[in-house]
Amino acid sequence: MARVTDPRPPLPEWILECYDRLCTQACRPDAGEDSVLLIDYDDAIDVLVTDAELALEKRDVEHALTRLLERGYFYEVEDELRVTSPEEQC
Repeated sequence: MARVTDPRPPLPEWILECYDRLCTQACRPDAGEDSVLLIDYDDAIDVLVTDAELALEKRDVEHALTRLLERGYFYEVEDELRVTSPEEQC
């Protein structure tokens, strides 16, 4: 979620692919409009490690999740990853 004025380089494409995969696996716990997409942290690791197209090892997946959290694509609440702005990103 790097802004135009963000001096950091953009995230690598493989990390953005991880984000896209997780968005497709995330769910809304409530039916309300204000509910956010979320996925359990351990489930996110499992989804990405078992994705044959990505072919990532667990340490790579953990690195990708860390980078996505640092950049604000997700925020973490009690071992759940919540999508920050699903209407803009997923």
